Amino acid sequence: MTQGKSLKTLIVQYTPRNERSNTKKILDAFIGEIKNSNIEKLDLAKDVPDLFLEDNLDAYIHRDYLGETISAEQKNSLAKMDRMTEQLKSADIVVVAYPMNNFSMPAAVKAWFDSVMLKGKTWDAKNGSYMGLMNGKKALTVVSAGGNYENGPMASWEHALSLTNLEFKFMGYSDIRGILAGGMNGEESIKLSNLDKSIKQAKSIAQEWYHKNN
Repeated sequence: MTQGKSLKTLIVQYTPRNERSNTKKILDAFIGEIKNSNIEKLDLAKDVPDLFLEDNLDAYIHRDYLGETISAEQKNSLAKMDRMTEQLKSADIVVVAYPMNNFSMPAAVKAWFDSVMLKGKTWDAKNGSYMGLMNGKKALTVVSAGGNYENGPMASWEHALSLTNLEFKFMGYSDIRGILAGGMNGEESIKLSNLDKSIKQAKSIAQEWYHKNN
């Protein structure tokens, strides 16, 4: 990102519990530290991404893999995916925030990744090798979880933050960070301690990204 350039930050959130959401508390702490950046928000609980089903999957393959011209009806079937992909491409920084559901990301979040990880748009392949097209951009994932998954016997059960980081790595993001606030269903003292630690971590990342040279 060029010094002096007006940044754009995309906030992608799935926090349907709203003010009761621990994820949202961490996200709000990050947003509160943003400086000199246009902020765009995408609420996946309200603007639900499309799934790849028979018609739009066929259109995607013919357009983006085979390079064929597709019909207006086929283009329309990909319209929401294209919109969300262009929204992501236009952002210098993306923040994805959600609670862990059944050891992984909620279905709406996975559908969003499927929607924006389009060949030729955010990644590509050449001579049998994959390459990300989002170089120079930053990504942060904020996840809250009922249990503790950072270490210990349940570490191998964690497929939320680890999967999100892998998706961003595949798309070529240059700076990938993650916050996993575990123990939200544990004792109140543990919950509050872990939440406070995660909020401080979110603020620290935001200050590093937005306050430097400002």
